[in-house]
Amino acid sequence: MEKNKKLLVIEDELAILRFLRASLQESGWEMMEASTGRVGLELAASKKPDVILLDLGLPDGDGIDVLKTLRKWTSAPVIIVSARGEEKDKIKGLDAGADDYLTKPFSVNELKARLRVALRHAEGSPEESPAVYERQGLKIDLVARRIWLKKKEIHLSPLQYKLISVLVRNAGRVVSQLQLAKEVWGGSGEVSPEAIRIAVHELRHKIEPEPVRPKCLKTEPGVGYRLESPDE
Repeated sequence: MEKNKKLLVIEDELAILRFLRASLQESGWEMMEASTGRVGLELAASKKPDVILLDLGLPDGDGIDVLKTLRKWTSAPVIIVSARGEEKDKIKGLDAGADDYLTKPFSVNELKARLRVALRHAEGSPEESPAVYERQGLKIDLVARRIWLKKKEIHLSPLQYKLISVLVRNAGRVVSQLQLAKEVWGGSGEVSPEAIRIAVHELRHKIEPEPVRPKCLKTEPGVGYRLESPDE
């Protein structure tokens, strides 16, 4: 990562802030801190950070309200970091405009990986997204519309291809069930979480050597799915 990328952390826990300072500043991040939602919004507007880490439990209100306000005027990636591990909180955050979430406690390596993904998505337009995805013997070429597993070409149904295409374009990020419904099924109100689960299950049986122990297409329980970042 090039130096001096700006990271805004909206978080009131001093221990978390100390952990982030020690972990990220040496990696070239210019870290700004806000312990309240109000100050966080002011810094976001004046300093224009490249990525925002947002806690949901803030002393002056709910982080979801801060997120909704941010999304009115900035497209900067927002990663929720919260002790709230319930599915409804994760879904609410993603639907409100978050790009990703981390449940406390989390490792510094996981955080750095999520930050790298957020930067890639922020800096590249959809046309600049990687055309070829490779991981664990799976190769997906979106330009040629061809897919191989362990060098053997596999064939997907049109629905399965749309599904994997959306996941590849968002590789490394969780894609919510709502987003999948919109982009794969066209936002049809008849698409149930169970229908999405079945589609993912069938896709795994084509792209994973061991579908019951997936290496690429992971489930974020109750929230959505994540195609892990490609091999680097």
